[in-house]
Amino acid sequence: MSDKAPQNPYTIRPGNPDPADPAGELREIETALSTRWPENKLEPSLDRMAALMDILGQPQRAYPAIHITGTNGKTSTARMIEQLLLAFELRTGRYTSPHVESVTERISLDGAPISVQKFIETYRDIEPYVQMVDAQQPIAMSFFEVLTGMAYAVFADTPVDVAVIEVGMGGSWDATNVIDGSVAVITPVGLDHTDRLGDTTGKIATEKAGIIKQGALAVVSQQPLDAAESILRRAVEVDATVAREGMEFGVIRREVAVGGQLVTIRGLGGAEYEDIFLPLHGAHQAHNAALALTAVEAFFGVGGARGGSLDAEKIRAAFSGVSSPGRLEVVRRSPTVILDAAHNPHGAEASVAAINESFAFSKLVGVIATSGDKDASGFLEAFEPILAEVVITENSTHRATPVDQLAAIAVEIFGEDRVRIEPRLDDAIDAAVTMAEEEDLGGAGVVITGSVITVGEARILLGKK
Repeated sequence: MSDKAPQNPYTIRPGNPDPADPAGELREIETALSTRWPENKLEPSLDRMAALMDILGQPQRAYPAIHITGTNGKTSTARMIEQLLLAFELRTGRYTSPHVESVTERISLDGAPISVQKFIETYRDIEPYVQMVDAQQPIAMSFFEVLTGMAYAVFADTPVDVAVIEVGMGGSWDATNVIDGSVAVITPVGLDHTDRLGDTTGKIATEKAGIIKQGALAVVSQQPLDAAESILRRAVEVDATVAREGMEFGVIRREVAVGGQLVTIRGLGGAEYEDIFLPLHGAHQAHNAALALTAVEAFFGVGGARGGSLDAEKIRAAFSGVSSPGRLEVVRRSPTVILDAAHNPHGAEASVAAINESFAFSKLVGVIATSGDKDASGFLEAFEPILAEVVITENSTHRATPVDQLAAIAVEIFGEDRVRIEPRLDDAIDAAVTMAEEEDLGGAGVVITGSVITVGEARILLGKK
């Protein structure tokens, strides 16, 4: 690893880094990373990641892993798994994407994002080897591949007892899939990234099931029939064991509670974990909790022929401390302002059901900015029944749907009288709050949604840290 790496156009180094300005150096690194292929662009090859892992000494093999894929719910499930493992005093590494506010959020140790300084040091450490791979491969490493390499290196260097790894897109060809998870988790599969993963849930599930490795245990949520068939087919091919929600495990009971819900979950060993307070809204989060608990049981070898269960008090304590920023997150009151990172019709439907169940708004105003590669029409149609009015806006990234284009779609669904256009997100939030405050009887609210990027920018604007 002492070979001098070739220089390439992806390198941006300061002449004299200022140790007193780590934020400035972080911005510089993000600028360098942003010149690479974006994470929404997929090239079906693991050659670049495999080459980087070889040069770095296979860091991803230094710890066991729980690998998570699916269309929606991956990040929330990953955060729940992490909290459960921490409750059993294991040192954890968690890799999730995309980030809400800071890129450092993507790589966490023991439940907290790594420091800016650690992020910088890790990037500088692997940068020469990334350049070597760039020089050797037909296509240079992508933004997501470099970050994945950083995460695997951090977890090996720490070292962690277990890594919780969220797939970026798909599964088979995702950069994270150079790791072999002893437990694979598949959250609900829906239609998203259809131009890259396939135009049916069965085809998409085939790609996602690629994370199930030889002899692993796959924990699978309830799925459309064609998706379930694809997942089971992969499991048979690699001699994996499958635990299916609704059969081997599942949610037994749930009821709405102040600030979240009370859930009873049946685990792999048949034991029921009762009266779990989950401080998250929606049936989908209860099902994510069942996936997370079962994944941790599988990791510890609980259930099946062995039977048994985990310490119920530790389970309750772990779930009570779970958070998932930007997932039906209440950030203000009077009027209530909710941030929700739903970004496709499948996610929007789950969010709408959760809002209907957990809130009683007399009027709800939407602030919506989507990404250009998403099904904006299907997303807006899902939200239309619960929104009195909608403010169409745009986030700051190049991926954002142009505000006029999104507004034209919104007018077709909501009608012109219910649609307002505010090109700037801050103006859109102000307008929506004013519109909600006009409700004479009170009880009005605002939901800001459409993409993780939109929610992250709104979170900063609203001063939520």
